[in-house]
Amino acid sequence: MADSPGSPGGLIAPQGAATLQVTVVVCVAPRETREWALALPAGATVADALQACGVPAVSSPGQASTGAALSSVGVWGRAVALDARLQPLDRVEVYRPLTVDPKVARRERFARQGARATGLFARQRPGGKSGY
Repeated sequence: MADSPGSPGGLIAPQGAATLQVTVVVCVAPRETREWALALPAGATVADALQACGVPAVSSPGQASTGAALSSVGVWGRAVALDARLQPLDRVEVYRPLTVDPKVARRERFARQGARATGLFARQRPGGKSGY
């Protein structure tokens, strides 16, 4: 869903001033995102973009998240601080925290499958040699 530039109120670039076209994408639930196209004044930061689209406070990559705050923010898939300056056509992405540690998930999956059903050669031809 794309809103008009600066729609929820916040930073709207004045007429004739240099503006940045920025997209903000927020992952609100598994497989569900919200997207805003914003026109911000030159020199705007990630925090300004989040404020302009009404996204709640986000902790920067080095800080611990508290409560229901979203875990981290990035620009084009790279983690950035909230005070990072935006460039024209940047895509600001707000990520949800992981629900399960990937290492724990792998261990649990291995325990369910067992040692015989895992690995590169788990499905071999009937009568075939092990490892081929």
